[in-house]
Amino acid sequence: MEIRQLELFLAVLDCGSMTRAAEKHYISPGAISMQLRSLAEELRTDLFVRAGKRLEPTPAAQRLAEHARVVVRRIREIEFEFESSADSDNRPFHFATGATALIHHLGTPLQLLRQRFPKTPMQITVSATEEMVAGLLDRRFDLAIITLPFPTEELVVKPLFEEELLIVRHADTRTRSWHIGKIQSSELDDAPFLLYPRRSNMRTLIDGFLGKIGVRPKVIMEADDTAAILRMVESGFGYSILPEGALRNHQGLFRAFRVPEHTISRVQALAMAKTEHPRALTQKIALFLEEQVRVVLTGLA
Repeated sequence: MEIRQLELFLAVLDCGSMTRAAEKHYISPGAISMQLRSLAEELRTDLFVRAGKRLEPTPAAQRLAEHARVVVRRIREIEFEFESSADSDNRPFHFATGATALIHHLGTPLQLLRQRFPKTPMQITVSATEEMVAGLLDRRFDLAIITLPFPTEELVVKPLFEEELLIVRHADTRTRSWHIGKIQSSELDDAPFLLYPRRSNMRTLIDGFLGKIGVRPKVIMEADDTAAILRMVESGFGYSILPEGALRNHQGLFRAFRVPEHTISRVQALAMAKTEHPRALTQKIALFLEEQVRVVLTGLA
């Protein structure tokens, strides 16, 4: 029995599909099938049965999984302890970020990252903060750029920059120069709003802000995608509250506003799981991205 067999077995168990497990480990489904067959023969038991298009684990597979997770975790801890060189680490690196940060702040830093670590297989996932944190904690992601405030007791966090969130509404003419106007909270009360989903960290920030200024919005649409929300605002469907970075260089049919003496902002921060055995490559890439993002922000200032 080999550690690789146990890793592939757990991947199929977690994914419920040889195809998805194969994509995760950069090998063919046929190679995974052969490894699982060999493992089942060695243990003299069936591990999976077909249920339509899905693979269902047998009770023996569930028992094996309990042992396999302990073994794989311990082996990885040993590897981290004795293989701590970032330069020799060529295992896949999993990075996660929000769509707005990716589009408006990470283009050049990620291009330079690719050049700096050409032999490192990199996978980029676009997701919401709460999903990224869950991925960090269960080790699906090595590094992420998350939105604060958010519970970070189990994370190592390095704030990168603060970004204001602005109120936006439809305008009859296109924005020609960047300007932030003033709007009274009374205009927003019971107004139609297009917001992020209620389950998201961004929505928590926005709801807290609106409650603070005494506004009860009439939420007519929820979406994860900032660009989609902005497009609906431009079409005249209502108000929203969006990151300044997504608005500043966009010449569209909208205007941006602040409520006098009341602002709302978010902090974008690098985050990794808190562990006694940090991956040296993760630390090195975090430092590199921190430096490059600050260069980009300095150029925008």
